[in-house]
Amino acid sequence: MAEPETSGALSAAARDDVLVRLRRIEGQVRGVSRMVEEDRDCRAVVTQLAAVRAAVASLSSLVAETYARECLCGSERVDAAEVSRLLDVLKAAR
Repeated sequence: MAEPETSGALSAAARDDVLVRLRRIEGQVRGVSRMVEEDRDCRAVVTQLAAVRAAVASLSSLVAETYARECLCGSERVDAAEVSRLLDVLKAAR
């Protein structure tokens, strides 16, 4: 009997959390853009860019963790290909 294929899609709750975080990041990026347009101090711009980078890294980790928990562990059996894909996702999330 063939194993059901995992969809890889986020659950509704995880999707909502991801979208909230993405909107926040989008607002941060718009804020940095305004800072540059207003000729703000470079140190302040770099600080805000670091905050954006940290927010994106945190979101990447959340999505990878959710993938592991909901997509891989949700099935009874985890195959080597799925584990390999998870490792690729985690490497990309760095």
